[in-house]
Amino acid sequence: MIYPLLLILHLLCAFIFIGTVFFEVLFLRKISKQITPEIMQPVSKAIGGRAKELIPWVLLILFSTGLSMAWFHREALAHPFLSSFGLLLSIKILLATSILFHFITAMTLRKKGKLQGKVSRFIHTSIFCHMIVLVILAKAMFYIHW
Repeated sequence: MIYPLLLILHLLCAFIFIGTVFFEVLFLRKISKQITPEIMQPVSKAIGGRAKELIPWVLLILFSTGLSMAWFHREALAHPFLSSFGLLLSIKILLATSILFHFITAMTLRKKGKLQGKVSRFIHTSIFCHMIVLVILAKAMFYIHW
């Protein structure tokens, strides 16, 4: 009974995190070019402030539940090349780890005041691309078999 609960928490947190990044990359970036800086700056600051409050907790739950669920699949992860599920799950975990490192890098740069312009766009775009592949892998694990 614990696995379904972990899965639901994991999916809800993934939904929040992915939705936040999608909003920032697909909406906010485009909107910021159409609105004057006087209006956009407080909006961006408010959204960034809320994300800074919420996303670390979302990621804590997301990664905690992910690690807990990985324990249930430890045999497949011990020998990832023996099954398509094990290999795809291993790649998914690698991508998730990369996303976590991107996030930590972004937070470190933000504290130093260096998360601006091209660096910010690169990190957000990279996380966005990682997440698209991760979501596809999450489904593919149950449909691709060899």
